[in-house]
Amino acid sequence: MALGKGLGALIDDAVDPTRNQDTKTEKQVVSELVNEIEIEKIDVNPYQPRTQFDEEALKELAESISKLGVIQPLTVRAVDGRFQLISGERRLRAAKLAGLKTIPVFIRTADDQGMLEMALVENIQREDLNAIEVAISYQRLIEECNLTQETLSERVGKKRATISNYLRLLKLPAEIQLGISQDLISMGHARALITIEDPKVQLDIYHQTIAEGLSVRRVEELARMANDPTPVSPAKTKDGKEKLSLGEQEIVLKDHLTNRLGLRADVKPGPKGDGKIVIAYNNQAELEAILEKFIKIEE
Repeated sequence: MALGKGLGALIDDAVDPTRNQDTKTEKQVVSELVNEIEIEKIDVNPYQPRTQFDEEALKELAESISKLGVIQPLTVRAVDGRFQLISGERRLRAAKLAGLKTIPVFIRTADDQGMLEMALVENIQREDLNAIEVAISYQRLIEECNLTQETLSERVGKKRATISNYLRLLKLPAEIQLGISQDLISMGHARALITIEDPKVQLDIYHQTIAEGLSVRRVEELARMANDPTPVSPAKTKDGKEKLSLGEQEIVLKDHLTNRLGLRADVKPGPKGDGKIVIAYNNQAELEAILEKFIKIEE
């Protein structure tokens, strides 16, 4: 009965899906909200917060759909004889790749603001949005749906502090935001960079982070130094000499290996106080020369 039901009746039921529920089972009521419609009649969601789709993942989903069909219907609304997608663009794209002509949908009644809110909230709940896409979604919900951070927190089931941390990402320079979207740096790196007041310094440390593979802990240390450049009284060792900071120790060691021993070396600190000393060579002759230097040191 469901698939042959008229569109007008479907939309009415979408507005009040519990109507006449006393004479129907829950399964019957839900099935009456689903319809098979032509894929070509579905327009994409102009409010879609996701901007990147993994092509390989889409192909895998398309293969699954070819075998099992679309298990979870899309959600659409009727607009001028066509349908506009509210949520499910990934499934729609995969269904097209699989060669489907029709697809199961839930038809909802929603104005532009309601559609925006449904699309954004539905997508935020997914785990494959990057941090910037989530931040933009939060910002749009606040600005375009007139939600406060407190109300937004309730809608998406996230703490206000979490929402605030995401929104702060949008204050970073565009280049850094792009780097977050492309997974060049982590959310932890980004949160450390946010604390730096000067955008130029933010970019300098961002570039250094990518070039040297800096840990979050190291970026936090650089951020503290950038915000408080005032020199402090250095710590002392037992013999009264100035104690070098972790960053200074790394620089001294790298300079010693590179300049005094003539070796191309790098010091790579880890996230928990650990790290690596990497000495590079291009051929057997260079390796033998390095061994000779260390043998002389031992002698």
